[in-house]
Amino acid sequence: MNSEEIQVAAFEIILNSGNARTTIHNAFAAMRKNDFEKADELLETANSEILNAHKSQTELLKDYANGKKIEMEIIMVHAQDHLMTTMTLLEVAQEMKYLYEENAKHNYK
Repeated sequence: MNSEEIQVAAFEIILNSGNARTTIHNAFAAMRKNDFEKADELLETANSEILNAHKSQTELLKDYANGKKIEMEIIMVHAQDHLMTTMTLLEVAQEMKYLYEENAKHNYK
């Protein structure tokens, strides 16, 4: 796999995980307004973006497993970091949505 192919894969990961991150922050905004239906929708969209990023990552892993030599570049390290932190942020957002919903239930009683 040449440098250009690695860079393309890295930018696909960065683009999709960046889109997911923005969408997650929009979901947080919806949670603060107690719009949990919108938050759910946004978190599902973010998850889809993460899956797209993960597909690019998986293709690299398949190539590597099939014996293709892949030179690691700093942009790929950045892409992997971006993806993993966004995946963690999604998990935190899902938990926060639950907490926001529980809080809203108790405040309306």
